[in-house]
Amino acid sequence: MDVQKTTINAIRVLSAEAIESAKSGHPGLPLGCAPIAYALWQNFLRFNPKDPKWDNRDRFILSAGHGSMLNYSLLYLYGFGLQKEDLMKFRQFGSKTPGHPEFGHTVGVETTTGPLGQGIANAVGMALAEANLAARYNKEGYKVVDHYTYAICGDGCLQEGISYEACSFAGTHGLGKLILFYDDNDITIEGDTDVTFKENVGARFAAQNWQVLHVDLVSSPDDIDALNAAIEQAKAKTDKPSVIICHTRIGYGSPLEGSEKCHGAPLGAENLQRTKEKLGWEYPPYECPEEVFAHCAEAAKTGAAAEVAWKKMFIDYENEYPELAEEYKNVMAGVKPDEADLDDLYDFDKPMATRQTSAKVLNKLAAKMPALTGGSADLAPSNLSDMKNTDTITYGDFSPANFAGRNLHFGIREHAMAAIANGMQLHGGMQAYCATFFVFSDYCKPAMRLSALMKLPVTYIMTHDSIGVGEDGPTHQPVEQLIMLRSVPGLKVYRPADGKETAAAWISAVTGNEPTVLVLTRQALPQYESSGKEALKGGYILEDCEGTPDVLLVGTGSEIELCVKAKAALAEQGVNARVVSMPCIEEFEKQAADYKESVLPASVKARVCVEAGSPYSWYKYAGDCGEIVAMTTFGASAPAGKLFPHFGFTVENVVEKALASIEKTK
Repeated sequence: MDVQKTTINAIRVLSAEAIESAKSGHPGLPLGCAPIAYALWQNFLRFNPKDPKWDNRDRFILSAGHGSMLNYSLLYLYGFGLQKEDLMKFRQFGSKTPGHPEFGHTVGVETTTGPLGQGIANAVGMALAEANLAARYNKEGYKVVDHYTYAICGDGCLQEGISYEACSFAGTHGLGKLILFYDDNDITIEGDTDVTFKENVGARFAAQNWQVLHVDLVSSPDDIDALNAAIEQAKAKTDKPSVIICHTRIGYGSPLEGSEKCHGAPLGAENLQRTKEKLGWEYPPYECPEEVFAHCAEAAKTGAAAEVAWKKMFIDYENEYPELAEEYKNVMAGVKPDEADLDDLYDFDKPMATRQTSAKVLNKLAAKMPALTGGSADLAPSNLSDMKNTDTITYGDFSPANFAGRNLHFGIREHAMAAIANGMQLHGGMQAYCATFFVFSDYCKPAMRLSALMKLPVTYIMTHDSIGVGEDGPTHQPVEQLIMLRSVPGLKVYRPADGKETAAAWISAVTGNEPTVLVLTRQALPQYESSGKEALKGGYILEDCEGTPDVLLVGTGSEIELCVKAKAALAEQGVNARVVSMPCIEEFEKQAADYKESVLPASVKARVCVEAGSPYSWYKYAGDCGEIVAMTTFGASAPAGKLFPHFGFTVENVVEKALASIEKTK
């Protein structure tokens, strides 16, 4: 038996069989890419299936996540715990083999992929994390952090704009331990890529400071020697990332080889049988010879031995550098700061924009959290998202000359920035954050959604939060973005009203286990004596009245000032109002029913909800008798002081709405 060829064909056939059983899936990529995956996993990828989270393992990302059965076949053959029955349940409810790879669901899957191109950016984030941690923790004779990040992408990934953003960033920063395999088969769902994609991909990558290598798997479909040589050459080039352009045939070995018909549909029973015959596969469905498992186990043993050696080295490292080793272990374990040690974050004494209060909090946290690493999409001077050097700490800028820097310059690449931050968080050792203007959350949204899906505690700093942007006009004034992000399951959206609420938002972000968006003002806001830790509950009573209130004034961010002033104006008319600050609806909804009732008593029907964004967040809280002061149109170009009154954000209007709401309850 040629065990190498049999193992490659096992990957192909298992994938095709599972897709046929499901009557759904994408057989073309696994059939074409099997030799690429085999060469990598058998001969280069360093992993230990008995300890799949080993810190110093190599990372493997299938960016072309629709070809998920390739990943599952590999995890099955190389001993990560998937069973034959799991393959037979491909794409079925509750199975460990869902339609696209899902992080946290299937052991061995490093990131959730499927939205094309994002896996490439995740890989860039992982390679960035490896470079940063190596520069910070490695010492002579102790390569504590020393591994590669590998990814497989297809034509679809490279047509998505995020791939250009991410690969440009990787090349600019010389991430030499990132290796990308491009499955160049010239086919997408609609047919030949000549319809839409004729560029010279190699020249594109070369222009982005990548090493470009080629392997011909069309003339010689299972040329493992050529693949091995290319991977060796890629690993040897450490000052720039490498792309290995693998010229393949989609659906190799099947009657549909080279056709878009095998991209996103099962082969069909007859074609599957003919594929097996062409490949010389004579085993029953889902069966593989024991020699294949034994062969794959050799790669696992190599990885396990590497982990044993690494652990022995780390013991010596701990003895020589105990403090550094302890810090490394803590950051890799994702140890969260103790909330009791963060009381100094609540110290503010004058009106400030919440982007400014965020900067103060960020810099205090940076000194306490060595894992805190991040930056902005070319807007750090505006969103104040950089960590400032102190007399005792130098954070530095991440660059090829200083991989140890904790301040990142993402460039004007919002989508890739968010996906790179996801990759950093996934790698471990990083408490990732990134920043841009709030209106450009539209560019970040696909990656923010995956942050939430994977439960990654990435922090998103989003400044210039409303029509308060002023003269930049409606293109830069967010209106619908709050409701967009609040609708994402598992994403916390904080819009703080002052410094102490901003501190609470940051504390929620860095102590929590889900992504958090900080929506911050450009303009200065007052500081409130009664704000603070209660903001961790998402909503609380900021200012109250004697007895039962006649009306509830509910707001967020800059509009809390209107609510506070309206309360005073209503008091002059004998109307008792309560001001409720609701910086984070998601956290408020997690609270016990009795707490929510204590803040927003059901018996008080008169309510006014005030926010300089879409009204759609507020109908639930306004109720049948409530009023909403919000944006129902886009903004305009003018000073903020002109825009707020023009769009109804005045004390007088809030008072009028309050009285109207009270009247409705009679």
